[in-house]
Amino acid sequence: MDSPSPTPAPTGFAVWRDLLAGGRGPALALVLLGCWVVAADSLVTATIMPSVGAALDGYAWFGWAGSGFMTGLVVAGASAGWLAERIGLRAAMILSGFTFALGCLMSAAAPGIALFLAGRVVQGAAAGWIGGLIYVAMALLFPGRHLPRVFALCTAVWGIATLAGPLLGGVFADAGFWRGVFWLFAAQAVLFAAASWFLVPPPADHRTDSTLPLPTMALIALGIGAIATAGVTGGLAVPAALLTGGVALLAVAFAIDRASKNALLPRRSGAFPLGIAYLTYFATTAAGTAFALYAPAMLQISARLSALEAGYVVAIEALAWTLVSLSVSGASARWQPRLIMLGTAAILAGNIGIPLSMERESLFATGVFAAFLGGGFGMSYAFLGQQVIGSFDDASRTRGSAAIGTARNAGGAIGAAIAGVGANAAGFGEGLSNANLSAVAWGAIGIGIPFALAGLIGAIRLARPATPLPAPA
Repeated sequence: MDSPSPTPAPTGFAVWRDLLAGGRGPALALVLLGCWVVAADSLVTATIMPSVGAALDGYAWFGWAGSGFMTGLVVAGASAGWLAERIGLRAAMILSGFTFALGCLMSAAAPGIALFLAGRVVQGAAAGWIGGLIYVAMALLFPGRHLPRVFALCTAVWGIATLAGPLLGGVFADAGFWRGVFWLFAAQAVLFAAASWFLVPPPADHRTDSTLPLPTMALIALGIGAIATAGVTGGLAVPAALLTGGVALLAVAFAIDRASKNALLPRRSGAFPLGIAYLTYFATTAAGTAFALYAPAMLQISARLSALEAGYVVAIEALAWTLVSLSVSGASARWQPRLIMLGTAAILAGNIGIPLSMERESLFATGVFAAFLGGGFGMSYAFLGQQVIGSFDDASRTRGSAAIGTARNAGGAIGAAIAGVGANAAGFGEGLSNANLSAVAWGAIGIGIPFALAGLIGAIRLARPATPLPAPA
């Protein structure tokens, strides 16, 4: 009697139906809600900051709102895996949701800039937890074969937030009700916490009773605080010193963590070059950060666009990221390492091409290279995350998955700070004009080229046949 043929793997729409089967639909909705809460808060707040500054007499503190959020994001994000192991994923997500709501309420009710900034730090810390816990939820609630599509859908949420954020923030700002943004986000965070109670399974029995490594966390906080401050400090010498000192403190923190028995970050996972994978995440994120920060101002000079028009040109990056990520999410295992390499190469091309197009005042070329930048992330990040998560055993999957967020957050913080130093060295702090446009473009965005090159080298290393990428679960 002939043996039965194996059941063919689902294709097309059947793959998406399979993703939602087995009770995974509500879990996916929870993950996407968490992505939205973090993305919308970080993107909409930038739009309403002029209204906040006018209402709270806080124009001089604009930069600190962003740096405080970033410091909380990285420091708390580094402990997301530990938190999930310590109290369980469900309790950790509930705690992060209510903490985010508290931060929003602090900013919404702030009578002055001090409480507003404190609320932004709390929001950043909660966002770091939520961001890291989303990766943990992906690892624990979805089979490995579905991870590229889950990553792609999360990217789509960020794309929607990028497109809708300026509009949403503008509506509240024009209505003279900027506080309403934070009341709205507080309600969404409470919804996230409540949904976590119902949708996340009860905690497993192997929760850790380890204590948080406070010395390591303190060094991370000092390092990221110095780096974030470098991005909002004028001049060149002081920011350079803060940036150098911050990076040194982070290096010491991670060296201590690597030698610790109670480490925040996971150990090497078998033959898979885990450190290279995290480095690729870190370096490419650092390379891509400056575009969204500085391109809107530069486009208003190079292409004589309005602020809104420039914002939507910049949104091409997010749109390309989303479309490419969804398009390639079903790629075969054979193609995945190639897509990681092609994606990081596209990020490098974007970092080179965008300053060139700004220099030549070509709006079309800027849009094309913005698509290269976003498409590169969309082509590579989902498969990189799938392989990182798939390389861990059950005991280390929680911290290992959450560490993806740590690598990306740290890359974003350092990339933004270095771009700020480069831009100010080129004269951005004294005002942007046709005279210094080229120098600022290379100083802010071109300075990310070494990071992009490091990301490409990492991707090539991951694809080497001698150390093949592990098959997803």
